[in-house]
Formats: sequence, structure tokens, C-alpha cells
Amino acid sequence: MSPSSLSTAGVLLITVPGVAFGGVTLLKFLMRNVPGYLDNPVRRGLWRAGHAHAGVLVLFSLVAMLYVDLASLPEGVKALTRTLIVAAPILMPLGFFLSVVRPSDTKPSRLIWLTFAGGACLAAGTLTLGIGLLL
Repeated sequence: MSPSSLSTAGVLLITVPGVAFGGVTLLKFLMRNVPGYLDNPVRRGLWRAGHAHAGVLVLFSLVAMLYVDLASLPEGVKALTRTLIVAAPILMPLGFFLSVVRPSDTKPSRLIWLTFAGGACLAAGTLTLGIGLLL
């Protein structure tokens, strides 16, 4: 594994306790019936989606780092691919969480666009990686 992929994987692994902390926080909200969570289906759904996407995308990104080094891509494109793939588990959950940060929010704010930006990064990064693996 290249030093760049190793350091990227290291950063991703450091985020795992944050994802776990988020899960514990959501569990506390459920157990303690925190106002603005159980009684707010939009906020509850978006926060649950944010937590799920964070966990799955961190794992996906870790696996993808193994393949980036094997792809037939120039080094600059490999670096861009790493960045795009790692941006997804950051941007998507941020969009879900920050778009309904106040307990009274009943519809997402414009920060939901971070989710779309993360999805675009994921699509571009995985498409580039896939093409690089097929070359």
C-alpha cells in the first residue's frame, strides 16, 4: 500500500470512534426521549441516515484505498480519487446532520446540499477508480 493510501486509511480509521459516538448519542436520544428527536420525524430520519451513511461510507472508503494503488491511473488522478472517495463520508453525513441541527427544524435547510455534494464526490471517485481498474 502506498504511503498516501496508508495515511488516508489512518485518518479514516480515526473517524470510526466518532461514528460510534454518534451512535451512542442517537441511542441516548431514544432512551431518554429527548425532545426534538423522537417527536420530530424529519430530524430523526435525517440523523439516522447521517449516522448510517457515515459508518457505511467510512468502511467503503477504507476498502477503496486498497484498490486505488492498483488502478492504472496517473499519480495525480489517484490523489484526486482518494480525495473524492474520502469526501463522501464527510460531506454526506454533515449534510444530513447540519440541515436539521435545531430540534424545532421540520424541514432541511440548504445545508442538505452537502449531502448531494458528497454523493457527487462518491460517484466521481468510484467511477474514476473503476475505470482505472479496468484499464
